[in-house]
This record gives sequence, C-alpha cells and structure tokens, in this order.
Amino acid sequence: MTDSQLLLSLAAAVPAALLSAVLTWAIRPLMMRVALARPNARSSHRVPTPQGAGIAVIAATLISAAAVIALAGTARTAMPFAVFGATLFIAGVGFADDIKSIPVVPRLSLQALAVAAVILAAPEASRIAPACPLWIERGLLLLVGLWFVNLVNFMDGLDLMTVAEIVPITGAIILLGTVIDFPAAATIAATALFGAMLGFAPFNRPVAKIFLGDVGSLPIGLLAGWFLLQLAWHQHLTAALLLPLYYLADATVTLLRRIARREPFWEGHRSHFYQRATENGFSVFRVVSEVFALNLVLAALAIGSAMTSSTAISILLFVIGGIATALLMHRFSRRRVAAG
Repeated sequence: MTDSQLLLSLAAAVPAALLSAVLTWAIRPLMMRVALARPNARSSHRVPTPQGAGIAVIAATLISAAAVIALAGTARTAMPFAVFGATLFIAGVGFADDIKSIPVVPRLSLQALAVAAVILAAPEASRIAPACPLWIERGLLLLVGLWFVNLVNFMDGLDLMTVAEIVPITGAIILLGTVIDFPAAATIAATALFGAMLGFAPFNRPVAKIFLGDVGSLPIGLLAGWFLLQLAWHQHLTAALLLPLYYLADATVTLLRRIARREPFWEGHRSHFYQRATENGFSVFRVVSEVFALNLVLAALAIGSAMTSSTAISILLFVIGGIATALLMHRFSRRRVAAG
C-alpha cells in the first residue's frame, strides 16, 4: 500500500464512526417499534431492547469504504462487487430474521449463497493449499465461512462483545495492511468497519440502548471472514486463525459439547463460556474487558506471525495464543471468588 492509499484508508475511519453514531441514534426509535428484543430464558438482557443497529454499522462501513475506494481511483483498491452485494444480501436476511424468525434450513441456505458469492468471486490463483484440488478447497471454505458467519452471530450475546472482538481484528488488519502484501480494498473496508464499530459502541455499552441484531452480526461476520480469508490467501494462515481465536474456540467447543449431549444445537442457548461467566459472578463489563484484553494479545501475536518467515516461530505464537484462550475459557467456566 502506498502512502497516499494508506492516508485514504485511515481517512475512512472517522466518517464511518460519525455516520454509524448518527444513524444508530436516528433509527433507534424505529427499531423500538419494529425490532424489539424481549427478554427470555436465553437472553442476557433484562428489559426489552431494540435491535437493528447493524443497519447503521453496515451502512456506515460500506458508504465510507466505497467513498474512499472511489477517491483512490485505481484498480488495486477496487473492492469486489460480490463482497458489497453479499454483505447487503446477508444483512437483508438478518433483518428479516430480526423481525420474524426464519426457519433454520432456508436461513442457512440464504447465508450460504452470500458466503459462496464471496468465495467464488475470487480468482483461481487465490489459494491456501495449492496441492488441494480447487473445488475441494472452495467447498471447505464455504463450510468454514458459513460457520464463521454464524459463530459471530452466536457470540453477539452480550453488551459490547462484538465491539471487543471486531475492533482488535480490524485494527490488526489495518496495521498489517501497511507492512505486508495485502489488498488495499480489504484494508480500507477494515478501516471503515473499525470506525463504524467505534461509532456504535457508546450505544451498546452496558446497559445497552440498542443491539446490532442479525442485520449487523451476520454481515460483520461475512466482512471479517473476508479479511481473514485474504490473510490466508496471502499465506498468513496463522494470523488468520489467531485473530478470531477466542470466538472460534468458544463457539466451536460449545457446539461440540451440545452435540455430545444431544441437545438441539441449532436453537438459542446460554452455554457459551462468556455467558457462563456472567452466571458465575463476572460482571458484563468484566467479561467484555477480559475478552478485549485477550484479543489485543491475539492481535499482537497475529502481527508477529505475519512478520516472521520462520514456521517454528509462527507455530510457537499460535500455541501461546491457544494457551491464553484456553486459560480465559477455563476462568469463565469457574465461579468467581469474591475478594476479601
């Protein structure tokens, strides 16, 4: 990325933050009427709270990214139309689900269409494992992408949780975009999403005034997955795994545990580690703060892995990240002992 492209990329954060904040404030009264999330046995909130702020976050992200890309005016900064289109499409699916629940099979099918559009739009030269047949690799990426989109949605169950996840991920992408071979369009989009999440954060801090809703968590998962996929396609697989490691570990371990117990794993629940933490005496702010701190560590490890040419060092950094993640999950699963 050239210096001018870097400045344009960084410029996307401020308008995205301002637009996200203004739109969130503006649509909240409407969401109170059409997309009110009422507390139930699986909820972490105790009072009816509007959802749908994802409309503001995604609008701010795409408008700011498109404006900066248009100003850059080069083919190198062009963001694939498929990514824009798929993000809008999956946001629409999420909003429909926020208003009236969509059955699981058509919901997953529509999500898969969005993920497939992003993956299939990539050139054939974009590979993680060149020795693997292309159709097998793309098929596996479709399954992984569908899981990632949904796990971001599953993990968006606590005030500021998605902010604590996406801000470090996009922050790391911005930094990596300046030091490694990485698509300028992805860096610009990550910068816009970074700003949009910061603009949304004041409305979502405990006790939240509004939630993202599926209209936010699903397209955020799709965009974040695209950023991480770009890292993997540029042979930085360790960094791509380290950045979302807490979300991956919490959601995947929880899913496997529910399957082993023969529970209806496709239904809502409160058995994620971060949810169990609030039942074990951790405040919402404490849980989110500790997840955010872990994600900063994971971001630093990811940047280190992308900067090194040593496979051994990359493996060591991943092991460190894995241990740190496992320790936090173990901590969340145990009842907190009050001081004094």
